[in-house]
Amino acid sequence: MTLAVRYTAARTLDTAPAESVEPGPGEVEIAPAYVGICGTDLHIFHGDMDARVTTPAVLGHEMSGRIVRVGPGVEGWQPGDAVTVMPLRWDDTCPACRAGHQHICQHLDFIGIDSPGAMQQRWTVPATTLVRVPQDVPLERAALVEPTAVAVHDVGRAAIQPGERVVVVGGGPVGILIALVARDAGAEVRVVELSAHRRSLAEELGLVTWDPAADDVADLLRAWTGDAGADVAFEVSGAAAGVETAVDVLGVRGRLCLVAIHPRPRELNLHRFFWRELTLVGARLYDRSDFEKAVTLVADGTIPADRLISKVVPLTEAPAAFEALESGGDVMKILVDCTDHAQESTV
Repeated sequence: MTLAVRYTAARTLDTAPAESVEPGPGEVEIAPAYVGICGTDLHIFHGDMDARVTTPAVLGHEMSGRIVRVGPGVEGWQPGDAVTVMPLRWDDTCPACRAGHQHICQHLDFIGIDSPGAMQQRWTVPATTLVRVPQDVPLERAALVEPTAVAVHDVGRAAIQPGERVVVVGGGPVGILIALVARDAGAEVRVVELSAHRRSLAEELGLVTWDPAADDVADLLRAWTGDAGADVAFEVSGAAAGVETAVDVLGVRGRLCLVAIHPRPRELNLHRFFWRELTLVGARLYDRSDFEKAVTLVADGTIPADRLISKVVPLTEAPAAFEALESGGDVMKILVDCTDHAQESTV
């Protein structure tokens, strides 16, 4: 018998025994090591996704771990291999899949939302979802591969070119990762963020930040770009004011990449889109090439994963970690340690 963190109702999580599932044909069983708590997990915790999530639901999709068992017919993997999981299962028959966009399958199973996730001590998944992690990469860092893959996909959707000016609105974990990936692609980057703690961390990573509560963003933009405006803006805040800022900073034929999940419709200045011939693109999830690049960026230190991890808690303390993230404060990324040793150390 193993342990799992389960969502049972709005703002209610428990840690309960769970039976490990023997891997069937084409499946592997993983011992998750570290699982990150992300914004989508918080949306579930708040009850915002009850129409989609079947309770009790095991959460978690940002993870790293090692294979413990391999099912029949699985080749190229063996117990002990370090892995992360691209948590997507598609049907390969819908119009999106037939067009080559399996990652936004119209009947997508997002593992950790639509089916049991990684916040448990044993987790059985299709071998096709595995992404190899170099054996010398610490598993704590590898837990940030999934959100880094989100950032890689976002930067790709925005088609960033070297030398372009980029504004990232929202300096949480994904916003910082987008800024780092965009910088690695050759862009000049500014991060707009209200939290002093998050601005401080971004600046420690060599990023320039703007505080929209204290700074005149329009003046700073003018000093940076003249009258040109930014080439690209990423909306990562999820706030109405963030949408407004992301639109306002764009220059002629600028691109707005929408990353945040907005739980309700937002007003959008369509006149500015008309006047400046702006482009709006959505960015959701990732494909395997994004994941593989993310592994490289974490492994070579382009993504300083250690600096983004605020705290590591044992699985038994995961419910309290959700509450800590919800309250804000000086945290960036919290990892849940799912290893047997972590649970024993709290006894």
